[in-house]
Amino acid sequence: MDQERRKTIVREIEHWQQSKLLPDQYCDFLLNLYLDEAAERAPTSLAGKTAAIVDRSRGGQWFKGIVLISLICMIFLYFSDFPLLLQIPIASMAVLFLLTLGQRRRRMGRESEGLAWIAAGTVIMLGSGLYLLHAHSDGSWTWLAIFLAGCSLFWIVFGLLTSIPLLHLCGWAAAMMVYALLLHRMTEQPAWYDIQLYWVPLAVLFAWGSWLVQRLSKKASSILFVSALLLWFMPELYHAMLSDDVALLQVQLLAKLAMAGVLLFGLRKKWIAWVA
Repeated sequence: MDQERRKTIVREIEHWQQSKLLPDQYCDFLLNLYLDEAAERAPTSLAGKTAAIVDRSRGGQWFKGIVLISLICMIFLYFSDFPLLLQIPIASMAVLFLLTLGQRRRRMGRESEGLAWIAAGTVIMLGSGLYLLHAHSDGSWTWLAIFLAGCSLFWIVFGLLTSIPLLHLCGWAAAMMVYALLLHRMTEQPAWYDIQLYWVPLAVLFAWGSWLVQRLSKKASSILFVSALLLWFMPELYHAMLSDDVALLQVQLLAKLAMAGVLLFGLRKKWIAWVA
C-alpha cells in the first residue's frame, strides 16, 4: 500500500477514535493492521499529545505563543487602570472569543474541551460584569438586576441554540435571582403565605411549560421541569434569608417535601415521559 494512503487511513481511524465514532478496541485493531511499528501511532494520552505538539512546534509558533501570553497577562494586570470604554470591549471580546472557540471545539468532536472553554467564557462574562458594576456604578441594585437579567436571557438563548442544558438551567437560575431581588426591594416583610404565592404559581407554570415543549425538545423540557422543582422550594430559601423563625421554616420545608413526593409519585408516568 502507498505510504501516503496508509498515513491518510491511519489519521482517519485516529479521528474515529477521538470522536468516539467506533469503540476503542475496534480502532486499536484497525490501527494494528495499518501500522508497521507501534512508534508510528500517535499518542492518545493528554501528556503524550502535548509532548508531540511541543516536539513538532517551530520557533515562530513559540514566539507567537509567548507574545500572546504576555499580552493576556498585561491586559489582566492593568485591566483596572483602563477606562470604562476600553474595559467593556475587552471583556466582550474575551467572552466572544471563548464562546466561539468552545463551539468550534465541539464541532470538531471535542465536547469536553469545548464545554470547558464555554464555561470559562460564561465565568468571565459574569465576573467582569460584576467587577464593572462594583467599580463604576453607584451600588444601585437596579443595575445589578439589569445585568443579571441580561446574563439570564443570554444564557437561556445560547444554551438552547447550542444544546447545552446546564447553561440553559443557569439562565433560569439567574432569572430566579433577579425575581428574588425584585421581591426583596419591592415588598416589606411579607407573610409566609405571601411568599408562597410569589413562587408556587411560577413552579406550576414551569411544570406546565415542561409539558408543552416535551414534543419539541426533551432537553428543554427537562430543564423546565428542574426549574419547576427549584421554584417549588424557593419560598423556603427566600424565607430563610428574611426570617429567623426556624420552626416555621422547618414545618414549611417538611410539608413541601411531602407534597412534592406525593405529586411526583402519583404523576411519575407522565413527568418521566416529559423528560426521558
